[in-house]
Amino acid sequence: QVRLVESGGGSVQAGGSLRLSCAASGYPAGKNCMGWFRQAPGKEREGVASIFGLGKDPYYADSVKGRFTISRDNAKNTVSLQMNDLKPEDGGMYYCAAFLSYNGGQCYTRVPSGVGTYWGQGTQVTVSS
Repeated sequence: QVRLVESGGGSVQAGGSLRLSCAASGYPAGKNCMGWFRQAPGKEREGVASIFGLGKDPYYADSVKGRFTISRDNAKNTVSLQMNDLKPEDGGMYYCAAFLSYNGGQCYTRVPSGVGTYWGQGTQVTVSS
């Protein structure tokens, strides 16, 4: 049984930083994609960042490039998201996901669905201006 558990959310002021972590169990480490997605109230879920497990470049949404960094520890089967220079529009529920890659190793930031997609329960991020 696949289980994803997020941690690290909280409340910060604009310009602050947070680090989110996601621990996966029951999921093959390093062989598929893991990523972070967020959803603000009244909005659709959107991709933030994703990463494949075998040394390929990560993917970022344009809105977070240069501010967020995703990393993955295959030995621990964890994925983290370092968020710097946070803005109020970064607030929302952040979800960790594990999913099958596209085209043999591509992860992208599109919201995954279907077979092989797993989601955590989410962690709340609030950024005040």
